[in-house]
Amino acid sequence: MKIRNDVFNLFNLTLRLNGFPIAKAKKELAKIVAVSETDYSNFLQQKKADILHFHLLHNSFYKEFVAVKTIAKWEDLPVMRKVDFQRPLKERLSEGYSESSVYINKTSGSSGDPFVFAKDKFCHALIWANIMRRFDWYGIDFNHSLQARFYGMPLDFKANKILRIKDFLSHRYRFNIFDFSDVALEKMVVKFRTTKFDYINGYTGSIVILAQYLKRRNLFLDEICPTLKVCIVTSEMLFDADKLLLEERFRIPVINEYGSAELDIIALENPEGIWKINAETLFVEILDENGKVLPNGAEGRIVVTSLFNKAHPMIRYEVGDIGILDEKSTLKNPILKKLIGRTNDVAMLPSGKKSPGMTFYSITKKLFNDEGKVKEFVITQTKRDTFVIEYVSEIEFTVAEIEVIQKVFSDFLEPGLHYIFIRKPFLERAKSGKLKQFRSLV
Repeated sequence: MKIRNDVFNLFNLTLRLNGFPIAKAKKELAKIVAVSETDYSNFLQQKKADILHFHLLHNSFYKEFVAVKTIAKWEDLPVMRKVDFQRPLKERLSEGYSESSVYINKTSGSSGDPFVFAKDKFCHALIWANIMRRFDWYGIDFNHSLQARFYGMPLDFKANKILRIKDFLSHRYRFNIFDFSDVALEKMVVKFRTTKFDYINGYTGSIVILAQYLKRRNLFLDEICPTLKVCIVTSEMLFDADKLLLEERFRIPVINEYGSAELDIIALENPEGIWKINAETLFVEILDENGKVLPNGAEGRIVVTSLFNKAHPMIRYEVGDIGILDEKSTLKNPILKKLIGRTNDVAMLPSGKKSPGMTFYSITKKLFNDEGKVKEFVITQTKRDTFVIEYVSEIEFTVAEIEVIQKVFSDFLEPGLHYIFIRKPFLERAKSGKLKQFRSLV
């Protein structure tokens, strides 16, 4: 990992001016990366013990949460969930930390339980050092590489301008993902044509819509913006069909990032296509429904510990996703074999059958893409046997098309279900800009 002179690097300088000790963090990260496979078990055990001991000693919120005097082993610790943080942040901070001395942000709320969280400044700097190290796999240098950013933004004038300044200092241009009209998409294309972007980073769904537009216009992004090196998608599931579309229309590597704002990047695909879990600042476990640790290769709930956040406890924190660790994983080099979806995206059908929300997404995505005219859609389960499908399209579905779609749904799910199709000019997005494709109200 290269350590550059921060004075001449705007991104590093911005971190320093905001109180994040990036140079110190890079040195610490270099030490962590240098720990051998043989010594990593002892290193990890010590880091887990250190962060647990700190919060049991200095964080009254966590002491109250654990609610026992002695812990026999790590696996006995209770799992933290988003709902456990539904109290004022100041009540959750460790001794010696205040709201003015930490990094504060909030989750998007896409899981249904939004909350404000904090990280101490060294922890936040260490996270950035590790992100920079991993993005360097693809020749991305945060101090010099220009990012085409597809994330949400505040619509309030003042907040928007402040974010634009922050983006400028972070060497990135943020696209408006709240407007995907053809006029707006054409403006995006013009921006790519006139700007030397090095990489794309942002929400999967938003970037896919751009690729769909390029396909309709028979355009290729590498011809429009030849400086592009890589596209890194995050936050929303990247399905195989979408990845193929992105690769076809962008003609650059498309990389899957899996992360959590309250934690860090949890896993990032390396150039060999392996989802390398972040074992430098995090400890990832897979648990069953009863909280038992599962062996590598087994499917279960993803639970993550932040090994360096002293300001706020994130110990055995359930992210809300289901995944599998690869059988070849080691403590130093864990591998995410598969990310299956969110734990709360499950439909309960009249027969008692459970169907993950991604099943609806996959079926409908394939059907709609085959039709070639649907830009976006959202599926809402209103009753056990009723699903509302809202979609954005230039042309409304015909009766024959709806019958075909219903038949496919019945084959994959079960017969006797009811579907309501509603064509809309646009779909409501969360404040973050994310579009949640499936939700159950049952």
